[in-house]
Amino acid sequence: MNAKTVSEAKKAAEKKKTEKKPQNAAATARRFGVDRLMNVVLAPVVSEKSTFVADKSRQYVFRVADDATKPQIRAAVELMFKIKVEGVTVLNVKGKERRFGRTIGRKRSWKKAYVRLAEGQEINFAATQ
Repeated sequence: MNAKTVSEAKKAAEKKKTEKKPQNAAATARRFGVDRLMNVVLAPVVSEKSTFVADKSRQYVFRVADDATKPQIRAAVELMFKIKVEGVTVLNVKGKERRFGRTIGRKRSWKKAYVRLAEGQEINFAATQ
């Protein structure tokens, strides 16, 4: 082998390592476990802002488990609603301080996920029961 073929072989091997292999829903469910995925998405967040975001940019807002990761959220939404997810953005919502008479308390912090769907996909919450 000459130097040119060796370098080409190395480049091809590196390219093969860095390429992401597309996963189907069944493979993802096996990877995370169906019982875990069913406990990741807790509820949809229905507010004025979430409806505006859904209409404008195909994003839906969900309340998710505190220890959920982006790949888990993606897999859970794809499994539950049988749709294709384009991307997931996650943020932590800090609990607000509340007063109960003289006592100052604090609401619980929680995690929110903005799920962007692929072109032509839609979630109908009324029909999924």
